[in-house]
Amino acid sequence: MPLPSDPLRKLGFLTIGLFDQENPGRGHESTLEIIELGERLGFDSAWVRHRHLQYGISSPVAILAAASQRTSLIELGTAVIPVGWENPLRLAEDLATVDVLSSGRLNPGVSVGPPMHYEQVRHALYPDTADAENFGYERVERLLDFVRGKAATDFSGTEGFEVFSDRVQPHSPGLGRRMWYGGGSLRSAQWAGEHGMNFLTSSVVKAEESEDFAEVQLSHVRTFRAHHPDGDRARVSQGLVVIPTDSASPEQRAKYEEFARKRMPRTATPQGPARMMFAPDLVGTSDQIAEQLYSHVAFREIDEVAFALPFTFDHADYVQILTDIATRLGPALGWRPVA
Repeated sequence: MPLPSDPLRKLGFLTIGLFDQENPGRGHESTLEIIELGERLGFDSAWVRHRHLQYGISSPVAILAAASQRTSLIELGTAVIPVGWENPLRLAEDLATVDVLSSGRLNPGVSVGPPMHYEQVRHALYPDTADAENFGYERVERLLDFVRGKAATDFSGTEGFEVFSDRVQPHSPGLGRRMWYGGGSLRSAQWAGEHGMNFLTSSVVKAEESEDFAEVQLSHVRTFRAHHPDGDRARVSQGLVVIPTDSASPEQRAKYEEFARKRMPRTATPQGPARMMFAPDLVGTSDQIAEQLYSHVAFREIDEVAFALPFTFDHADYVQILTDIATRLGPALGWRPVA
């Protein structure tokens, strides 16, 4: 098995946080328990996805606020919040508050574009301004400005017994450097670099200059860093679906292999008008997965990962997968847990 030129520096995981509509509390508790387990196993970061009007985490910032009070070391991230659903000023306040609560452990990841199924939700989400809303990069720029301390108003000072600030409060000075952009295109990679963000690249990319997933992802990483002030030191995290089976039961292995088999056809060619490419799910022993990662040209360019947990699995499955990632796959990639 080939050795990486540089060891993996940061190991994280991403969970979708599904729940039963008849008992949503149990699913949310499971997500928090998984984050707590991640900290005990020494993971550097835990990330949550969002799912609006579905049976998954609709409020990742609220979940991470709760997680911040049940953990003390692990970094907490969102991958990603689509800002088309959000008011940038209010979101900046929420993010700063959770960053303060977590003692500077928040890593907010965001993306642009209209909300999913916008025609069906526009009148509920923006009843008076649906046609005027701007879902482009400018919305993220507003969020960045507020997080980084730019004035939100021309008024500040004392009025009666109340004191007002002209910028978002609380202000968390380091948060602006921990903002991430989740991108799957060359344009997104360039924009994120130009605006000094960190870059999240996942198991989905747009087939623009190639139909080889790894080559496309590599071009995004290099484009991002070419336009970032920090150059090759700019932070990139890769988020492939990785399922080690070292300690899995025969039933679990069969479930994981069937999951990956059903999803494999979509990885063969670009999908839909946007020509989206999907990475194959990596299922096998940690040594087998490590070998596949070492042969992945984009993986060889990064030193941070946030491996995505498959959705629809059971809590016990996630415990097994995370334990194998931390105790077997991570070390096979040169990673060492947080002391």
